[in-house]
Amino acid sequence: MEKLDVAIIGGGPAGLAAGIYCARGGARVKLFEELFPGGQIVKTHRVENYPGLTGGPDGYALAAALEKHAAEFDLPIVYGPVSDLQLSEQTKTFSCNGEEFEAKALILAMGASPRKLGHPEEDRFVGAGISYCATCDGNFYRGKEVAIVGGGDTAVSDAMYLSAICSKVYLIHRRDSFRAAATLVEKVKSLHNVELVLSSTVADLSGEDKLTGITVEDVNTHARREIPVSGLFVAVGILPRNELVLGKVETDKGGFVLTDTRMQTSVPGVYAAGDLRNTPLRQVVTACADGAVAATMAVEYAGMHQ
Repeated sequence: MEKLDVAIIGGGPAGLAAGIYCARGGARVKLFEELFPGGQIVKTHRVENYPGLTGGPDGYALAAALEKHAAEFDLPIVYGPVSDLQLSEQTKTFSCNGEEFEAKALILAMGASPRKLGHPEEDRFVGAGISYCATCDGNFYRGKEVAIVGGGDTAVSDAMYLSAICSKVYLIHRRDSFRAAATLVEKVKSLHNVELVLSSTVADLSGEDKLTGITVEDVNTHARREIPVSGLFVAVGILPRNELVLGKVETDKGGFVLTDTRMQTSVPGVYAAGDLRNTPLRQVVTACADGAVAATMAVEYAGMHQ
């Protein structure tokens, strides 16, 4: 069994940032990633809101830059699924590719995935008209007509955000009332360029190389309406990649890992960073910040348990 000071599960921005901090701090550390480094950002067309990175690099380039930076500090990355995770205050053990590992401290950075509409053509338009993050991609649709799907705080807040930069916003919700806070709903109703399309679902997507329109269907009458839009923002929830730790660390009702300001979970020596944890903002910059904090605390914890 290989023994580590810190093990990091997940190779997105949070995990890579944590790896950089751990390796730079001299810890015996390894990062475990199931598929490829970068996480959700590799699917992002451009990243315009990471401070200091002017010109808006695409998500793949930013992921490659993070991986290169980690390599400069000789961060070992093991590719393969992690299983058999066992957590205690003293040790954290798990398997990967048939090998067993033991770490004094563990950083969970498995991320989360946006909940999709479920339309068969949805994946074809991701990055070509469909987005799951209005604050990430809204600026690409400046001055254009867009639609957003959802009825919670995120969808309504995103509609208000988009209304300031887009010529028109269609807010589509399958029910006749919103789950969002009443104050948010009142604000969005007052915006002249936001049209509420209630009791409706997205029935069809139009376009060849990029999205050019959607068809909505009334859930009661089944009447259909075609709406030309350049962008469709999906805000129907996100799903944490928590299968590995369910029942092992405390989570909120949505399944997101609960932490304190030090990224400490309910298990001593186990930290969480990025989209997996309960956080008010899921962006590359906050994921990296989470990773830096988690790594600093994890290295300190490991040092105290020599």
